[in-house]
Amino acid sequence: MNFDDYCQQKAAPEGSGTYYALRRAPAARQPLLTALYALYRELEQTVKETSDPTIGRTKHVWWQSELERLYRGQSTHPVTKALQAHADESGVLDQEGRASLAMLVDGFAMDLDQARYLDWPGLRRYLDQTGGAFATAVARASARHLADVSPWAAPLGSALLLAERVQEIGDDARNGRVYVPIDELQRFNVTAADIINRKYSDAFTDLMRFQTERARRSLDEAVAAIPAAERGSQRVLRAQAALSLARFDEIEREGFRVLHQRISLTPIRKLWITWRTR
Repeated sequence: MNFDDYCQQKAAPEGSGTYYALRRAPAARQPLLTALYALYRELEQTVKETSDPTIGRTKHVWWQSELERLYRGQSTHPVTKALQAHADESGVLDQEGRASLAMLVDGFAMDLDQARYLDWPGLRRYLDQTGGAFATAVARASARHLADVSPWAAPLGSALLLAERVQEIGDDARNGRVYVPIDELQRFNVTAADIINRKYSDAFTDLMRFQTERARRSLDEAVAAIPAAERGSQRVLRAQAALSLARFDEIEREGFRVLHQRISLTPIRKLWITWRTR
């Protein structure tokens, strides 16, 4: 298996939302963007599949070292080999691009240190560092004006990650993580144990409605902030936002029953939603 095939299977298997979103990118940019999404999945799986923090930190250090090897042209992992092969004239591996990738790696390292967040500002720091850094890297892969990317790409990435964490609350709980601030759990009279034990209640529904409305608002505001000159170049991120908003519609229709199942969209609906992102 060559590195491009590896990245495709890791990041965007056929039928997934990422698969359809990436197809909205220019053909010449798809391999690079797929490699970036594969890097994200590698880092995410390192956290999810590592129960021992010591092992997790060892893997984190390895990825830091692998990025340094990438910058020297000595990649050893299929994902970084793909990044090395396809970065060419994009902003992914320039000085600011490297800073975004380093921030992304360190953002996932936050998951090794804590599985709960006291309040919204604490959670927001995690979202900004991890989601914001990733969306900035993705945006720089195809942006027309590299100097102006971060102010609009970082909030969009933060909003996309917030939406993902709200939608994946059940799956995260099965991995011992609850990305709802503790003070908000207390405000709605829901405990982390309730979520981990899949306990539904009117209070949980009210909590999810609040989380969903905030995530929707964040996505709408972030998409609206993309400069007109970059809307065409950022179809991948815009498609992901459209998919997230549509998935919230499904979750709401199912009464927020997300603790025991993963509510998703059908492949044909994903195709239609992303195709409309013009």
